[in-house]
Amino acid sequence: MHDDAHLLSAETVDELERGLATYQDSTSNQIAILIIQSLDGDVLEDYSIRVAEKWKLGQADKDNGVLLLVAVDDHKMRIEVGQGLEGVLTDAIASRIIRNEIAPNFRRDDYDAGIKEGVDGIIKAIGGEYSSGDDESSDLDDLTTGQRIGIGMGLFVFLGIFAFFGLAAPGKVGWVLYLFLIPFYTLFPIIAVGTKYWYIPGLSYIIVFPILRIWFGKSAWGQKVSKGMSTGSSGSGGWSSGGGSSWSSGGGGSSFSGGGGSFGGGGSSGGW
Repeated sequence: MHDDAHLLSAETVDELERGLATYQDSTSNQIAILIIQSLDGDVLEDYSIRVAEKWKLGQADKDNGVLLLVAVDDHKMRIEVGQGLEGVLTDAIASRIIRNEIAPNFRRDDYDAGIKEGVDGIIKAIGGEYSSGDDESSDLDDLTTGQRIGIGMGLFVFLGIFAFFGLAAPGKVGWVLYLFLIPFYTLFPIIAVGTKYWYIPGLSYIIVFPILRIWFGKSAWGQKVSKGMSTGSSGSGGWSSGGGSSWSSGGGGSSFSGGGGSFGGGGSSGGW
């Protein structure tokens, strides 16, 4: 327990140190807390990894360390999870602990309660007992705008390629592909646009695709593309070849006993 920013009361620091020591003795899991004033421009995730490795947090043969890092002036925090605990203290659960246990208390300037409830959530999660009552789908709504743009562009480029084949494919093949893609356009956009407007891309696809396909079939360029797809295959007709489909393909100065476990970037970051 290192409160370099002097954020917590002395009573809370003593309580946390005793509790974490007892928890380590009974489970061998090592949970550390570091509260700093500022990152001074450093990247939160890089900083937390460096601290965990410098402190040799966790047992070398179990990779069972956890670091709770708080940067006060930056209003940022992170739960860094050792590889041996990533299966129980998942990224999603770490995110919910930050969002539901720590951040609300921090916003009320009750830092003692925030840290204590955060640590309690971490311990319960490792023991398989954590439940925030929060819908896991809300984790998707925590994606940043940049993450949504990146995921959305990659997703719709991928789906757009198949949709183009559906527009250009001759005969019933295009309509079969149209029906096949409906679930993807309906469900996958939840990742890209969140849970609030998830239905818009799917509904747009269902309405617009038939219109574009009819127009595509009547245009000179569309007929040329469809004819090329029909005649460009070998063997039996259509756009298959050899019986297969043409679009398928095969900070601080502390240290812990145990030698230090491995950290692979598991965990979650947040703010308040």
